[in-house]
Amino acid sequence: MLAHTLSALLASTAIAQTSQEPPAPPPITVTVPGTEGRSEEDVQRSSVAADIIVTARRRAEAAQDVPIAISVVGVKELDTTGSFNVQRLQQLQPTLQFYSSNPRNSSVNIRGLGAPLGLTNDGIDQGVGVYIDQVYFSRVAVATLDFLDVQQVETLRGPQGTLYGKNTVAGAINITSKAPSFSYEGRAEVTVGNLEFKQAKASVSGPISDKVAVRIGASVTSRRGTIYNVASGNYVNAQDNIGLRGAILWKASDSLKVTLSGDYNRQNPECCAQIYVRYGPTQRVDTRQYPKLTAQFGYAVPSTNPFDRLTDLDADLNARNILGGASLRAELELGSGTLTSVTAWRFWDWLPANDRDFTGLPITTLSQNPTKQDQYTQELRYAGEGNGFDYVVGAFAFYQDIHTTGTQRQGSAASRWLISPTVRDTSVPGPDKPLLYLDPTVLDGLNASNDIRLKNFSGAVFGKLNWKVTDEITLSPGVRLNYDDKVGSYVSIVRDGQGNLVPATGGTPRQIEQRTALTPQAFKDEAYRAWNFSYDFTASYKPSRDLLLYATYAHTFKSGGLNLNGVPVVAGVAQTQFAQVKPEKVDHFEIGLKSQFWDRKATLNLTGFWTSIKDYQALVNDGANATLRGYLANADKVRVRGIEADFSIRPSERFSLYVNGAFTDHEYSKFTNAPCPPELSGGGSGAVIGNPGVPGTNSPLVCNISGQWLPGISKWAFSFGGEYNVPATILGKDGEVYLGADANRRSKFSSNASRSIYTDINGYTLANFRLGYRTDDFNIFGWVRNAFDAKYFELLATTPGNTGLISGNPGDPQTYGLTLSASF
Repeated sequence: MLAHTLSALLASTAIAQTSQEPPAPPPITVTVPGTEGRSEEDVQRSSVAADIIVTARRRAEAAQDVPIAISVVGVKELDTTGSFNVQRLQQLQPTLQFYSSNPRNSSVNIRGLGAPLGLTNDGIDQGVGVYIDQVYFSRVAVATLDFLDVQQVETLRGPQGTLYGKNTVAGAINITSKAPSFSYEGRAEVTVGNLEFKQAKASVSGPISDKVAVRIGASVTSRRGTIYNVASGNYVNAQDNIGLRGAILWKASDSLKVTLSGDYNRQNPECCAQIYVRYGPTQRVDTRQYPKLTAQFGYAVPSTNPFDRLTDLDADLNARNILGGASLRAELELGSGTLTSVTAWRFWDWLPANDRDFTGLPITTLSQNPTKQDQYTQELRYAGEGNGFDYVVGAFAFYQDIHTTGTQRQGSAASRWLISPTVRDTSVPGPDKPLLYLDPTVLDGLNASNDIRLKNFSGAVFGKLNWKVTDEITLSPGVRLNYDDKVGSYVSIVRDGQGNLVPATGGTPRQIEQRTALTPQAFKDEAYRAWNFSYDFTASYKPSRDLLLYATYAHTFKSGGLNLNGVPVVAGVAQTQFAQVKPEKVDHFEIGLKSQFWDRKATLNLTGFWTSIKDYQALVNDGANATLRGYLANADKVRVRGIEADFSIRPSERFSLYVNGAFTDHEYSKFTNAPCPPELSGGGSGAVIGNPGVPGTNSPLVCNISGQWLPGISKWAFSFGGEYNVPATILGKDGEVYLGADANRRSKFSSNASRSIYTDINGYTLANFRLGYRTDDFNIFGWVRNAFDAKYFELLATTPGNTGLISGNPGDPQTYGLTLSASF
């Protein structure tokens, strides 16, 4: 169907081109030293940093002239490396991390900051902003779409808030799509590979009149799952994506252009399974740990080697994710600058199904949090210039409405798995009180229905000035005034297998155990409202065309919020004093050098940074109030510091090479009330901080993890690659044969909020190769990803109940395939 539609579109385009195409406008040229006469498309496809044009400061500039740590992946790199989404993008940029157990439980971090690994809560903001065509995407889940018709991706490292609509403390990912063209063009790409991988992309663009142009694109991606479920006979953790995008550009006058764009994306894979990785003993008595518990059922996983990629999960799996929206961007040349208005609406419908006991036993038979979200944004911004200075001033408004209706249901194995074998039903008369864990009806059918709502408004005014004190020195202060207003509710109603309400307090021994397994609670219309003022200052020195030195200080914040995963419950009463989460307070220092040499054929950029965060948003425990569960609150302080280096060289048109590296030192500077890692958890009711206790008798409720690693951050990370080509003529067409490679390496990192001996992920290297032939309008290449079939984990996780079961996501095995693309 897609191929037929594309053929028809291209045929009609060809007819229109011969019959009514207006004269093509001259190519747009960019005024960057060393690029005279080159079109914008040529520049964006270049691998030379000196040629890359960015809009990080809301105006077109050479990347090497911007005093911001920024990495750019152009259309050429996106096309040839198979970087078709944010997850793939991280392999090209060592300080960008993406973690996901499913689309909703996804996080993007820069320099290890943004959202704590594994922490998903609708009531707090992201620390990394994702922008597509200047529209802010509020949740990482709504940015998991496949890239379609993308021109380039800019990753800005460090706090952003005086130039961008939404304040973000760790950085921003700025994605720019190809604009509608006033000359007819089209592009199609087809990829096939092992694991039944199939991907097709197509786009066409051209004028409707001398003032209106349109661009339409579509993509389809599918792949068999990487894990075989012996219970269902299906491969799971598959890919099944469809994307559509359209844009209309209206050049209303010489000074005004308006772009209306819209997109729709649907993902519907059988996903996402986390499978058995290992058993790690906890502080529970051995009868309450994984080996003895599974022995009661005569149960064993299909394989204890996770890289056999086998599971027997018995609950439904689904990751249906529907997202899209529309935006209207108007740009008016006014006075000495440009006035820009960006109005947008986005929606997100999330319909999951999970197996949250991570086994083939009927313990938790249903676990899901279907979510519906609508967001509306309006940004008004003016970028102007004067004699010796330029500036950006703007206002931003954001409104978000989220409704989540979660369900968790226990199965027939839940009583044996969750209830202590010493608990008896004291309500039964007589001396022989029955043991409750032997009665499957106690928890079988127990059901929690959760209703979670959030209305979130954020408004801000911001500005940034670049004052050129001399030809070499520029001073750049920036300010932001922000207001946040969040109102949320969390209601969890628990019923037993017969549909009876489980009381919040009192009740029979059966009801007490039911309440322990699934806790009823409710709070409504909790509100977080706050003003915040942030600022930054950059001084840059450019003694020559090819050297830039800069230093930045930023004092900023990550908005406070609401704890919408539930709060501690004491004596049946929800402790709503813990419903609010304080904002993070960030102090960030950065120095940088950007240099070019060897007649601008080589680039070396260096960055040093130091970021301190007070009131870091994280899961905490409180021995007095949270004996049953952790909750979202604030750790005292974290610190991340490091050095980054980006090197690229292109001595000729035949050869290019890049090496990027990062050293990151990171720790919880002070975190005294953290959840304990599994090896210290589950033994009893002790509240001795930092004391492992005696197995089965006592263990701490809270742990002091000051000085320990933050999750998800490798001390060392590298990405490197290159390409070599030779001229070739095939079938009368002049082109080039090329061989390319890219790889990324990262050292060991923690995959748990409190570092555990069971959840460190060892370092690994992923290497990718490609060999192909291309002309100006044709490209065919074979590729192999994870060429040496490295065995690695994307994440590891502890499982509910402190049984010692550690689950995880094995990374993709070796994949290979063939890509064919053509432009018209």
